[in-house]
Amino acid sequence: QVQLVESGGGPVQAGGSLKLSCRASEYIACMGWFRQAPGREREGVATIFTSGAGRTEYANSVKDRFTISQGNSKNTVYLEMSSLKAEDAAMYYCAAFLASTWSTCGLRGRFGVWGQGTQITVSS
Repeated sequence: QVQLVESGGGPVQAGGSLKLSCRASEYIACMGWFRQAPGREREGVATIFTSGAGRTEYANSVKDRFTISQGNSKNTVYLEMSSLKAEDAAMYYCAAFLASTWSTCGLRGRFGVWGQGTQITVSS
């Protein structure tokens, strides 16, 4: 069974930067980051397909501020966040979409494996 472990969360000041890491127990081509704030539904933040031509997708709210990437270890995916805002505060989850294709790996993909989450707090 695929396991995902996130790290890198914590407190940050508004305008600051943070980098999250997600290590999978095995290589999965389609990975994503999602977040959920108290009282709000979980939302997709960014996804990455790392096989072949590759593909990334970002939520409009984080475009130009967040970057998803694959690490030197194929099993690791990062989420680099900059210009953080109060509304970015949430629990961030790494997820994997098994048996994804290039076209199905996106924010609306069927991510069925989830990590435990890492909390981000943003202070003004």
